[in-house]
Amino acid sequence: MITVAVNAHGHITFSKAVLQHLGIKAGEKLALVLLPDGLATLNVNRQTGTVADFIGVLAGRTNKVASLEEINCGN
Repeated sequence: MITVAVNAHGHITFSKAVLQHLGIKAGEKLALVLLPDGLATLNVNRQTGTVADFIGVLAGRTNKVASLEEINCGN
């Protein structure tokens, strides 16, 4: 088991070995999911693509333009 200390500002620091084991690099953001009974999971938020990539997938698929009402109703 690895333990970390919380400083007076509420910050924690992970050792280099822990960061390497988790594959966390400087500048990456972490997501902490709070679970019942005082448990939590820690995940690295890695982007796998961009909005431009997603829009590129959809390009040329349809000529129909949906209205806001159709979008909001799921039609």
